[in-house]
Order: sequence, then C-alpha cells, then structure tokens
Amino acid sequence: MAKINYSYEKRQRELAKKKQKDEKLARKRAPNGTQATGPADPPASTS
Repeated sequence: MAKINYSYEKRQRELAKKKQKDEKLARKRAPNGTQATGPADPPASTS
C-alpha cells in the first residue's frame, strides 16, 4: 500500500492561505470603490 504524502497536502493548504491573505491585503491597499483585479475604468455605454 502506498504511503500518503501529508506534507504535500499541508503545503497546498499553506499556499492557499497565503494566496487568500495576499488577495485580502491587495484589496485593502486598493483605493476605496475600486477593485485591484478589475478594469481601471468603467466600460463605455453603447446606447
């Protein structure tokens, strides 16, 4: 029977936590009312 690699799973959880923390920090650093990953300016209306 193969041995389960728990260290790999732990590393993946740590990377996921770090990614979420970085995204949250980026949102806090962004000016209010804007998204860090969104477009810089709103799309023009085509009416």
